[in-house]
Amino acid sequence: MKELRPPSAGRSEVRILFVFDPWRSAILLVAGDKSGQWSSWYRRAIPEAEQLYAEYLKDREEEQGR
Repeated sequence: MKELRPPSAGRSEVRILFVFDPWRSAILLVAGDKSGQWSSWYRRAIPEAEQLYAEYLKDREEEQGR
């Protein structure tokens, strides 16, 4: 999993968690403003991103099996 840190205006700290799937596509999983929530944002976002990626892979495998 990787993190994008796009430029943000003011006090916002936008973060985007993403992965490259086995087919070499970038999959954006979770995005949000973590300003004022430095460590708690990651504690919530990483498990959510992992779950979304697992669901994505399962869906892709089902599509491949058709």
